[in-house]
Amino acid sequence: MTNVISITRTLRKPARRLKRLPKLTAPRLRLNGLCPYYTMFPLQFPFRTLNCAKPGQWVLDPFCGRGTTILAARLRGLPSVGIDSNPVAAAIAASKLAQVRATEVASLAEDILDDRQPGPVPNCPRGDFWTLCYAPETLREICRVRNYLLHSCATRVEVALRGTMLGILHGPLNKGEPTYISNQMPRSYSTKPGPAVRFWKKNDMEPMRVDVLDAVRRRAEFSFADVPPSSLGKIVTGDSRTFDLKKLSARYSWVITSPPYYGMRTYFPDHWLRNWFVGGPANVDYRADEQVSHQSEEQFISDLALVWKRTAEVCVPGAKFVCRFGALPSRTKDPQTLFMRTLAEAGCGWRVTTIRKAETSQKGRRQCDQFGTGNNKPVEEIDVYAVLET
Repeated sequence: MTNVISITRTLRKPARRLKRLPKLTAPRLRLNGLCPYYTMFPLQFPFRTLNCAKPGQWVLDPFCGRGTTILAARLRGLPSVGIDSNPVAAAIAASKLAQVRATEVASLAEDILDDRQPGPVPNCPRGDFWTLCYAPETLREICRVRNYLLHSCATRVEVALRGTMLGILHGPLNKGEPTYISNQMPRSYSTKPGPAVRFWKKNDMEPMRVDVLDAVRRRAEFSFADVPPSSLGKIVTGDSRTFDLKKLSARYSWVITSPPYYGMRTYFPDHWLRNWFVGGPANVDYRADEQVSHQSEEQFISDLALVWKRTAEVCVPGAKFVCRFGALPSRTKDPQTLFMRTLAEAGCGWRVTTIRKAETSQKGRRQCDQFGTGNNKPVEEIDVYAVLET
């Protein structure tokens, strides 16, 4: 994969720091929910962690997902860098740095839909998926916007529009005005074509004609009504095991992250439809070569150890490392034992100072309650705190 800097913001003076996190429903925090993403930790976690950060200190998240740590750093007025191998995650995270007005996002969408030639409509990867997922005119409008953004997505407004489109691309139906532009689907992950088609046909569900511009305008007015002040930030689409962090010329005082748990390797197929929108194939993508390996426990530990080592190389002495870590019930692994083995193999100076329980999903503090299904109860996550010694 080509490593791409998705967005960069430059400041002449430090951004204002938000000292206290408002209610999660507050307009200032709506950007956090611009697009759901499977497995994400709550905003309160990195925001609280950065409470004692000093102005100008850089924050790094080598597994940034949808950019929760990046947004927390922005709220604190801190510069940050996020890295993720999944282009969907990187695209969502990049939108957390965009300083835009809702009218700018809607205006760009209107210009694209008025002037842009329609992009190619995808072939059905299986059965009647595309004809049952979207009304014909809605799909043509989606392809127009997709075609534009695949050729040009570098400005803050383009990045914000891409994040907005990813957020409304699929989700549940409403009785009132449609919030999402697809037929009935989950919003956090993309249903595979086969099961989706069977569900729609069984329930005799036809896609509703949704005006994409209207949906974009309403979502943008909600999500960008009160964005935080700008902060210096970069999002990299790339593999933290191999990306050269040194070329970004930053020295990090904080590393706040949550890597994939051992056995959790479905990020690409779970987001296959959003992955298509950002340039992937029009079918389920099962690739795993750009992710931390889950072929064996030893390889998983070795891959994470490599990331911790490469991270330490670009951190200042005394840097703080905070990681939320867990395990899948099906793997029957103890998170603390597994994580400590990754640090031991890294051998790069990260000294653990505290390990805390992160409680349970029912209390809203775990990444995702999907980790416990059927007869498997979710494994309690841990928060590991470490400091870099030299």
